Amino acid sequence: MNYSSTPFERDFRGIRKILVRAANWVGDAVMTLPALASIREGFPQGHISILAKPWVTDLFSPNPLVDQVIVYESPGKHEGIRGKLRLAQELKKEGFDLAILFQNAFEAALISYLAGIPRRAGYNTDARRILLTHAIQVNGEVKKGHQVDYYREMVKGLGFQSIPSIPALEVSEEGKEEALKILGLLGLDEEEKIVGFGPGATYGPAKQWFPERFAALADRLSQDLGARILIFGSRADTSTASLVARNAKASVMDLTGQTTLRQAIGLIARCRLFVTNDSGLMHVAAALGAPVVAIFGSTDPVRTGPLGRNCRVVKSDLPCSPCLEPHCPQKRDCMEQISVDEVYEKARILWNSGDLQIAGRNQRLH
Repeated sequence: MNYSSTPFERDFRGIRKILVRAANWVGDAVMTLPALASIREGFPQGHISILAKPWVTDLFSPNPLVDQVIVYESPGKHEGIRGKLRLAQELKKEGFDLAILFQNAFEAALISYLAGIPRRAGYNTDARRILLTHAIQVNGEVKKGHQVDYYREMVKGLGFQSIPSIPALEVSEEGKEEALKILGLLGLDEEEKIVGFGPGATYGPAKQWFPERFAALADRLSQDLGARILIFGSRADTSTASLVARNAKASVMDLTGQTTLRQAIGLIARCRLFVTNDSGLMHVAAALGAPVVAIFGSTDPVRTGPLGRNCRVVKSDLPCSPCLEPHCPQKRDCMEQISVDEVYEKARILWNSGDLQIAGRNQRLH
């Protein structure tokens, strides 16, 4: 790609080593992938390292856009003031020419400054403009659109050509092997019709559809379509998952808190369908190309909805929605109006229309 006679060429001439500070949460990190692809396009021969918290590193380790993953061990050896200074010294030894900060916090800019990285770029949020050599003004309009475009606009402001608009994830060889092993331990073979559930969600219960309705959906998918149900999520989602399992007549296998992200990615890639609240794993499933039915209540699908032609959103159009509140003062009326029938119908349509697409994904898993 030719950037000659552009501000990009003037400002970033001679760049060889780039540090990208990843977003901290799974969903946000997935939504940075198109912007990361734009950075790779701008530096096809450059060495790109990702600095990421431990729980999102599995999103980047098999990714061809990335040459190196550096773990930000906090909690751990990089925790607290001394830990951040230690991290800055470790990064300094790497000799980075440029830092691009997807994370918006002051801390991200401070660490890259203390690491002596000569060019430091990112949005001018959190009073960190003074620490950035290339501060991008947040466009008020882009904040109204999808979060993917928020990150794409940032790198576009640096002079990168914004190319993809939909995140795409790869499954590592280790993830494929571990997924097959877990399926075997569950008594499932490679040909099983698996439906993944994501009934949990961070940021409060207002984002969560009712466990009893997930259970009723599991029964219908099992009885009508022969689906085997796997529940995904973190340890924090275990109580919600147990409610789904207790209320379902069908056999529901609860994997919450029992898999690494790499293993979850491998397993979700084998799902014929993924039904979920607005969550990080929703974005993982969509980026893997899995058919997704996403249930939205307090949050806004315009901002954080799953992207891809095999994604469908179910939401109610109440005047108060999206409220973006973690707790609903109205007894989750927006979720109350979403019936099992409505979600099942979306799931059934995706189930029946996705055979060729699913076959293509499964070929890539072998």
